[in-house]
Amino acid sequence: MDAAGGPRRRTVLAAAVALTAAACGNEQEKARPTTGGDVGTDYGEDPSQFGELLVPDGEPRGVVVVIHGGFWKAAYDLSLGTPLAQDLTGRGWVTWNLEYRRVGNGGGVPATLDDVAAGIDHLASLADDGLLPEDSLDRVVTLGHSAGGHLATWAAGREAPRVPVTHVVSQAGVLDLVAAARDGLGGGAVEAFLGHAPGPADAAADPAQQLPLDVPVWCVHAPDDDIVPISQSRGYVDRATAAGATAELVEVTGGHFGVIEVGSQAWVRIRSVIDGLR
Repeated sequence: MDAAGGPRRRTVLAAAVALTAAACGNEQEKARPTTGGDVGTDYGEDPSQFGELLVPDGEPRGVVVVIHGGFWKAAYDLSLGTPLAQDLTGRGWVTWNLEYRRVGNGGGVPATLDDVAAGIDHLASLADDGLLPEDSLDRVVTLGHSAGGHLATWAAGREAPRVPVTHVVSQAGVLDLVAAARDGLGGGAVEAFLGHAPGPADAAADPAQQLPLDVPVWCVHAPDDDIVPISQSRGYVDRATAAGATAELVEVTGGHFGVIEVGSQAWVRIRSVIDGLR
């Protein structure tokens, strides 16, 4: 995992991303060009307010917003999501690999939430600037791992967004902040993110307290996850369906990180969910 503070990366692909290397792991990374300049992928002035935009050749299937995890900590960055974004772009999706302020570099509530909202809404500006087809915003999927799963699900409940989320795929997501704090996940990560112990006053930041959502949510989780227990996803799906929302638990293998390993059985399941969206 790369530490924060490394070079900023702004990437735009106007054509296919080495599609012939789609199954070749690191070879695809080597083939990926970078612009080296600001091409509209900054959505704010802070060094962490930017994203990597990948655009496939041909008519895109929609946009997947990739939101990395790391318990909202500045020690982890969007490089965690780069292989997923590349793989999905090779399958015809526009991908927007989003960076945001994290705890330790100006993040936490509300800054992190503000960034995720602004970053997703910036897709409209990218479309206005001709960097992606405007009709690709008809289908906007948030895909997030761990704390990124929290942010991906939270983003679907924003009020009056410029770019609405249409589907959510949470990968081993932290979806119940109260339970996560009670269970000590991330060594106090929830308390650091909120600035205090979670409770009813934090409903606006807690997916488990935002129900029901108007968009479907797939919670992909492994029973052998020893970092974020599957009870986070099971509990969310139970609450969501009881509230009349559409939510599904997808059990996979591979622990906490199998869901972000391209080529793993868990990732194959996730791709099938995303590719099957209508």
